[in-house]
Order: sequence, then C-alpha cells, then structure tokens
Amino acid sequence: MIFEERQIEKNNFSSRAIILFVIIILGLFAVLVQVFTLQISGYNDYQLAALKNKNYTVPVQALRGEIFDRNGKVLIKNEPTFDLITQPNLIDDIDSFLDEIQPVIFLSESDKFQYKKLQKEKAYANKELVLKKDLSAAEIARFNVRSFNFQNAFIAKRYRRISDYPNIFSHVLGYTSRTEDAYKSMPEIPRSHWKDAELVYAHGLIKGRTGLEEIYEDHLRGSYGERVYEINAMGKLVQSLSITKPLKGSDLHTNLDIEAQKSAAKFLGNRRGAVVAIDLDSGGINVLYSSPTYSINQLSNGMNEDDFQILINDPDKPFFNRALKGRYPPASTIKPAIGMYGVSKNIVNWDFEIKDPGFFTLPETGRVFRGWRKGGHGKVNMHKAFLVSSNTYFFSLAYQADIEELSSHLTSLGFGQKVCLDCFDEDQALVPTPEWKYSIMNAGWVKGDTVNLGVGQGYLLVTPMQLANYASLLAKKGAFNEPAIVKQEKVKKSLKIWQDNKFNDSDWNKLHQALLGVIESDYGTARSIRDLKKFQVAGKSGTAELVSLDSKEAYQEVRTSELLRDHSIIIVFGPMPNPKYAVSVVIENGESGGAVAGPVAIEVLKSLINE
Repeated sequence: MIFEERQIEKNNFSSRAIILFVIIILGLFAVLVQVFTLQISGYNDYQLAALKNKNYTVPVQALRGEIFDRNGKVLIKNEPTFDLITQPNLIDDIDSFLDEIQPVIFLSESDKFQYKKLQKEKAYANKELVLKKDLSAAEIARFNVRSFNFQNAFIAKRYRRISDYPNIFSHVLGYTSRTEDAYKSMPEIPRSHWKDAELVYAHGLIKGRTGLEEIYEDHLRGSYGERVYEINAMGKLVQSLSITKPLKGSDLHTNLDIEAQKSAAKFLGNRRGAVVAIDLDSGGINVLYSSPTYSINQLSNGMNEDDFQILINDPDKPFFNRALKGRYPPASTIKPAIGMYGVSKNIVNWDFEIKDPGFFTLPETGRVFRGWRKGGHGKVNMHKAFLVSSNTYFFSLAYQADIEELSSHLTSLGFGQKVCLDCFDEDQALVPTPEWKYSIMNAGWVKGDTVNLGVGQGYLLVTPMQLANYASLLAKKGAFNEPAIVKQEKVKKSLKIWQDNKFNDSDWNKLHQALLGVIESDYGTARSIRDLKKFQVAGKSGTAELVSLDSKEAYQEVRTSELLRDHSIIIVFGPMPNPKYAVSVVIENGESGGAVAGPVAIEVLKSLINE
C-alpha cells in the first residue's frame, strides 16, 4: 500500500515537472519571438516610430500666384512687409523687454496683451513669436540703429496680398483671409503641428474667400513645403534637419481691363449699380464692376471690427455684387428677344403694323396696360417699335404668345441660368413659368402676366451679367462664346449658338439696323448719347418700373422716395457695323435708361477701343 502511494506521488511529481518544463520552454520561445520581432522583423517600424518621437515636422507656406489684367498689368501682387520676430526663450523679463523696445517700435496695449498671452508657450518650446506685424519704414530704421540692444529679436520679411486697385476690382478679384483648415492639404503632417507653420504671409495661413481668389484657390495657392526639426525629450526644438521647399502658386491672366474698369467706376460714380463688358471675339469679360465697393486690401490684411461693422450695416450693401447677383426687371431691353420670338413663331413680321394709341387693353378683363408716351406712336411696324420703344406693339405681340414657349425662348437666350464660366456666386435670376407661380404664390398664370413679360416687367428678373451675355448674343447674331474672366488658354473655350430656322440672316440684319437706330437715328429713345462718341453703336435702353402706376403724375408723387424711382438700364454693342464689345449697365433708381445709363456704357466702350 505504501509502495503504491509513493508510486502515485512520484508519477504526479513527474507530470507536474513535465508541465512546468513545457511552460518554461514556451515562455522562452515567446521571448525569443519577441526579441526577433523587435530586433529584426519590426526594426523599421520601431525605428520610424522612434524618429517620429524625435522629429517634428511643420508645413512651410507657399507664395500665392499673382493676378494680371489682359494687358499684363498686375491686379493683385505679393507685396513685401516686415515683422518684428522675437525668441521668447531668450527673454528673462518680458515686461522689461517690452518697456525697452517701446520707444523703438510702437506697441499698442492689444499688441502687448497678445504677446504676453503666447510668450510662455513659445519660450518653453523654443519657438519664435511675432511681436508686431507690418513695421513702418521709421520703425525699421530705429530698430536697425539699436538692434545691438535686442539680441533676442530680429526683423524678418513677410508678404501681404495687395492690389493697387483695391476698391474698383473688389467684387471680381475677391479677398483672402486666415484659414483653419489648411491642414487638409497635407494630412501627413499632424494637425497640431500647423500652429507652428513656417509663414511667408504676415497674416498667417490664408485662402481665397470670394471672387477669383476663391474660384481659383487651388491654382493660386501653390504647394506647401515642409521642414523637419529635431526635438528633445521635453518637446523643445533643437535644430533643423531638413527642408522641402514650397512651390509658388501659378499666376492668373485674366480678360479684365484696368482702364475700362476705371471708366466704369468713374462714370457710375457713387450711385448703386453695375457694369459688365464682354469681348465679342473671345467671350472674355473685360469689365465686371459693382457699386458701391469695399477695399480688398483692408479685408485681406486686417480690418478693425468698427470698420467692418460699418460696411456690414451700410444700407447700400457694398458687399453685394450687383453685377452677378442683382435681380432687375429688364424693361425694354427685353424687346429684341420678344421680337425674335414673334418672327420665329410667325406671329409678326418686319412689315406687320399696328396702331399704337398709347395703351393696350386686355380683351378678357378690360385691364389697361399703358405705354410710356401718352397718345402713343401712331402706326408702328417692328422696326419703328424698336426705335420708339412702343410698349403697345410688344404688349400685343406677347398677348399672342404661348407662355411655355416664350419662357423656353427666354431661357435659350441665357436668362434664368448662370452664364459665366468662372464667376463667383453668380445668381441665375428668374424666368417665370405657370408652374413657378403656382408653387410660389399658389395662384394660376393669367394672360396679363404674359403681356407684362412683353416689355420686361412683371415676374421676369435678370442680372447685369445675363444682360451683357444677351447683348453679346445679339451682337454676334446667335453665335458667341461663354463669358469668362480668365483668359481662354486657362479655360476651355465654349462656343454657344442660338439658332432658329425661322429667324434667318435677313432678320438678324434688320434687327441690327433697328437697334442701331435706337441710338443713331433722330427717333431713337437713346439718341441723347449718339454725340458722345465718334463711332456708331447699337443697343436698347430700358426704364424698369418698381411701382405699377397709371400716370406720370402718380409717378411724380412716388419718385420723392429715391428707392421707389425706376432703374436705368441699357445694353449696347459696337463699334458698328463690326462690333467688338458688348456692354450692359444698370443704375438703381437712376430713371431714364438712355440718358442715365447710356453715357456710362459709351465711356466704357471708348476705353475698350482706346478712343
């Protein structure tokens, strides 16, 4: 019995020993595997991780491309500026340092506050800190004389985004401002490192916010570089190890014309409105001006809160781009489009006459639509209707139109849609349809709505950009290029063709003769501008009513409020007979189209053809 118990005990001990031995062997094997992984197979991965802990990569900002007009003149440039940079880790007493440098470099209380706020953080990490941006020439001179007293500070060159024409091109060029999402362009650099980016612009990491600066952001921005620093265990920068230089952004060459834009600004003056001019051969936009304006230099390089609030609260809305977003009734400028529709649908021809008594009566309801001239124009055919701008003729024509067909026709001429290839935030305005009216007003379309469209009133709304595009189509007899601000070698050329087999070359020639007569004949409604130039111009003026009234006497009462006065509108193209440019002008509450908007259009044309 005793022998058996000892044998069992011996067997149990042996089993436990074997199990322990196996465990030890497995443990040793696991250790060997881990050593192999650390020393051989995973060496590169762990080496990379170690380097990442030892290295600190920051982005290096690139200079943006510059922007030029069609003659190669600079519109936006990178202008050098100079900042005072400090090394906070070398400054023992921050208050004494600021007191000592104050007589040399003027510092506001805000400058001092911001500096003290960041000084400790930058000193700990051995990083530089800007004390003051955009030093004056006098400050630079004073500092250079006394620089031996400030071994912990130096002057470094930075850049500002500057235009020599900051107001007149504000809406088309746009502005830049600081961005917080630059890290998205280089995701391989940790987002937390971007606060230490190596800057070339005085106002930090910037991006385009409006205009060409925003539309062509990727083209202008360039590519960030990167600098790799060695850091110690405390996270302080030790030395620069390497740098990949950034690539400057590409320049942008536009169709804009500085002198013509100056003319638009000069002759529009301080009135609210817009001017757009298009080169008929290329479709290039030579002028895109909206008034009032603001300074893109101030917005791009630091505008104080008070000045910004003044702009925001200005009742004339200087930030509003009237050239692209202003919605206006086209008034009589739409009559060529209505005439084209009438001929193509066999409703009228060039010889068709009516008697114009000065009004049109809607047969269904007896509602009276009045013309602009009391007593009317007598017998008028289409040619005379254009010259004298007979409302009755076009009321009558529109009355016979099918609204779906008419809306489609207006859309084919570029209304109710965006027409510019590279304009910022362009509005498509409105070509009304019965479906639109029902969805918005919960009311059906009536014949009077169609009659109103015949003279560019009612629900139809257009932008100055669309009017210039429409004028280009008329000037080029249906074949024209899609308008673009940037030159064609940078933008794919897009030829547009408006064609109707029932509106032929003879019709186009007659239309041109009629529109030429609007300005050049003794009976044209815009004849007041014919002596302002030495070349011939075709066009159509309009006076857009904001309030529907039954008489001129009633309007005289309403016009005491400037905001209720009619808008002044004109489209022109010339010089005839081979036009090179088309221009649209809208002046809010300017009243008579030919007499008020007309001179602005003529001066812009003169600038473009160098007269």
